[in-house]
Amino acid sequence: MLPLTFLSGAFLSLRLVPGWIADVARYNSVNWAASAGRVAVEAHPAWATVGSYAGFLALAAAVTATAATRAFRTYQRSI
Repeated sequence: MLPLTFLSGAFLSLRLVPGWIADVARYNSVNWAASAGRVAVEAHPAWATVGSYAGFLALAAAVTATAATRAFRTYQRSI
């Protein structure tokens, strides 16, 4: 989790980091959560942006939960 945090905009603006870090942050779920939090606490939040980040996070959670469940079931069958 910590390397993903350093490869996101959680600590530093993505305008100040090298280009490759900004490219990685674009697909980083930690960056999605940090960006959603920042947008949500603005004076006039763009709720569509917050919703899209939340949707991306929900999709990532569903995909990883499905992959973990399949891996665990495969392991159980191998025993």
